Amino acid sequence: EPWSILVLVLVLILVLVWLVQSNATLALLWYDFLLETALDFITRTSRPQRLLQAVCINAVRGNPDSVIAAIDHFCQNQEWAMNVGDEKGAILDSVVMETSPSTVLELGTYCGYSAVRIMRLLPPATRFITLEMNPDYAAVARQVIQHAGLQDKVCLVEGKSADLIPKMADMFGIRTFDFVFFDHWKDCYLPDIRLLEDCGLLDQGSVVLADNVLCPGAPEYLDYVRSSLRFSSRFYRSHLEYTRVLDGLERSEYLGHRDAQRDQ
Repeated sequence: EPWSILVLVLVLILVLVWLVQSNATLALLWYDFLLETALDFITRTSRPQRLLQAVCINAVRGNPDSVIAAIDHFCQNQEWAMNVGDEKGAILDSVVMETSPSTVLELGTYCGYSAVRIMRLLPPATRFITLEMNPDYAAVARQVIQHAGLQDKVCLVEGKSADLIPKMADMFGIRTFDFVFFDHWKDCYLPDIRLLEDCGLLDQGSVVLADNVLCPGAPEYLDYVRSSLRFSSRFYRSHLEYTRVLDGLERSEYLGHRDAQRDQ
């Protein structure tokens, strides 16, 4: 019967939607590859460009909260994107306000969502530097940050974190960062936190917050910060942005160099 076939198709669609929303592998495969590739081909635009268009249409210029709301609405109702998102964003907000940093480093700007989210909470005198290696993402992020009215407060630098971290002191005259947000390639988390240590850019009390430590995951990074005597770490359980897939953020406070050796 036609109606029974229709019911079966609807049930299969609902099951597929549930699986995509709940399974890490399927979610990343669907949202971050299949759907994005298809929409790029159909629209002849990129996901960041479509996100920017949503911001320009729906967000009030000069209002950071409106920009955040427009991006969240786009990602929840139109197209998933790899921002920290609303749920983990609330955790990010609380850690930023708790830390009250005067110097901030973000690794992985993407479209500027987290830069806007962080900087809106901090006074204008805060030094905020965000690094993005993809020039197309950086171009969109600059426009999103400008739409939020924060272009004079956020310094976006294009390039690889491994190349730029050692140059922070010379480029910006910053000795240490009070708060560092990791949201770039997950396999860069471990080498980059070691590089921050080696370059002396972490001071006692500096806080490093790392996103997506479960999905896609950064197991070697977690092993390092959780076993190091130089860090005190805490895990914030949450979900992959705009899904029900288990994820979380790792907050690691730098305790300074210890006489004791790190556990091997």
